[in-house]
Amino acid sequence: MPSVYRLALPALCLSLILPSAFFAQAEEPAPATAEQPAGEKPLERQPLPERSQEEATALERKIPTQEQQQLQTGSDTFLALWKPANSSDPKGAVIIIPGAGETADWPQVIGPLRKKLPDVEWSSLSITLPDLQSDVIAPRVVETPPETKPADTAAAAPDATTAAPIEQVAGGEADAADPVVAQTDEEHARADAERIFARIDAALAYTEQQSARSIVLLGHGTGAYWAARYLSEKQPAQIERFVMIAAQAPVTAKPGLTELTPTLKLATADIFYMDKPLDRNAALERLQASKRLKGSTFSQVSLKALPNPSAEQEQLFRRVRGWLNPQQPGE
Repeated sequence: MPSVYRLALPALCLSLILPSAFFAQAEEPAPATAEQPAGEKPLERQPLPERSQEEATALERKIPTQEQQQLQTGSDTFLALWKPANSSDPKGAVIIIPGAGETADWPQVIGPLRKKLPDVEWSSLSITLPDLQSDVIAPRVVETPPETKPADTAAAAPDATTAAPIEQVAGGEADAADPVVAQTDEEHARADAERIFARIDAALAYTEQQSARSIVLLGHGTGAYWAARYLSEKQPAQIERFVMIAAQAPVTAKPGLTELTPTLKLATADIFYMDKPLDRNAALERLQASKRLKGSTFSQVSLKALPNPSAEQEQLFRRVRGWLNPQQPGE
């Protein structure tokens, strides 16, 4: 009997192994490299929304619906916040342009002004600016020279003309003179200006629809730069006055604020903080440039930064209000 068991045991093991191997082979998934059906295109990844769009969407959940306006520029829609003046006879409307990284209800300058101006007989319309293409640095592909063997290197060493371009690229000289890169930067800057100007145009058209008696453009930070450039290039007759607050030009922007402000043909208030030497010096250059022109309507107001944020915002509002609503003699 034991010999019979010894003969039967291998046969039993073999009978158990063969079906398992068969099922494992049958259950193998199809190869991942299977070809796609003819005519079927690969799925394209949708572009990510702009940061400004995401922030505007977040604002829509917080701001009362009656203050929200969706303005149109061609195929581009953007959020603007409108607050009518709390007066039966409003003095006009102020279009507020936020700076880089700011929203239409930014807690510094933008939000406080847009909410307080209606109490002094001025409607307010603050807008959303698009993301700047010129701020995005596109990756650049640099071709690397093929590797050479030691013998080839020795043979090529006497020829200085072949080594010069590689040395220039290593030193950054080729990048600085790259016409393709320069052209791309100019195209981005031009596209940024066109998109921003289109949004200011839409804001101006909406304000006119509200029968505003007088229209003032107010910009903060880089928003002041874009507002000044808009006024300089387009010279809209509907806008009567301009307020710059802590004006700052984008890094790559041309022309600069010092060149722009003297060309403005409307009353301009340049409000700046004197605590920062760079801002103070830039403001002095703008003032000196305005003094070289006859009949200049450029004026400056210097402020000091206050440790209490709410007090600082109130100080700014009072200066803006005083410029918009100057007291008449005897008042």
